[in-house]
Amino acid sequence: MLVVEDARSLAAVLAEGLRDAGMAVDVAHDGLDAAAKLDATSYGVVLLDRDLPGIHGDTLCHMVTERADRPMVLMLTAAGSPDDRVRGLTLGADDYLAKPFHFPELVLRVRALYRRRPVARPRVLRAAGIELDPLHRTVTRDGRRIDLSAKEFAVLEALLRAAPGHLSAEDLLDQVWDEHTDPFTNTVAVTIGRLRRKLGAPPAIATSPRVGYRLAP
Repeated sequence: MLVVEDARSLAAVLAEGLRDAGMAVDVAHDGLDAAAKLDATSYGVVLLDRDLPGIHGDTLCHMVTERADRPMVLMLTAAGSPDDRVRGLTLGADDYLAKPFHFPELVLRVRALYRRRPVARPRVLRAAGIELDPLHRTVTRDGRRIDLSAKEFAVLEALLRAAPGHLSAEDLLDQVWDEHTDPFTNTVAVTIGRLRRKLGAPPAIATSPRVGYRLAP
């Protein structure tokens, strides 16, 4: 997702909290930077502050909703009157949350928007004896409950959605981490190793040299 917030301290807090909740987060501090990032990356959700320098949040919201691959928009603003909410929704925002807000509510709203994206997404993903429920954040293998960290869960979800195809380490960095992750890091291999151990035998994740990772058939 993309967080667009000009107050840098708030943007940092939002990004850290959303990453802790298992989301890959990029940050823009003005409308121009946000527009550039939206042209370069396909996001699922945009958390959009309304009062932005460069390009106003209202204008940016309209630009986003005109895109063919439009993300869902949660408008976040200090203006919380009913008229302000109506204006924000009229511009094409999918949800509207006034500051100050309760952070767990923000996380739930972001997840709800992501599920509402106009893409056919199965409720439960299944392969290799694994069942992953994105809504309830649960994973089982052959009926055995498996506890995963937020990043482990996101990597497994990406592999399940790509099955039976491969995802390279670069694909996983792009989908699960964010733009500030070192592309030469071994964090993908480390996370895959932890996943393999937790999923147990028989091995659930296969590695194809120079190709990437996939769920074992």
